[in-house]
Amino acid sequence: MAEQIANGMSAELLSGVAWRKSRYSGAVGNCVEVAPLRNGEIAVRNSRFPTGPALIYTRAEMEAFLAGAKDGEFDDVLG
Repeated sequence: MAEQIANGMSAELLSGVAWRKSRYSGAVGNCVEVAPLRNGEIAVRNSRFPTGPALIYTRAEMEAFLAGAKDGEFDDVLG
């Protein structure tokens, strides 16, 4: 039976994924972690709550977000 992946599911239910965080993340868990999924989507979780919800994005959604972040489109959210 295939694993049911749903946006907002507990991150601990995503079996066999390899969570990664940025090398810029602090040592006290202040980071966002990402994991590629077998179906081509990308899961995102808050490292402070590893059993909390995982947000699931398509590859196209993540490509658009990362392109915007690289271009500085979201710099204003940090004030």
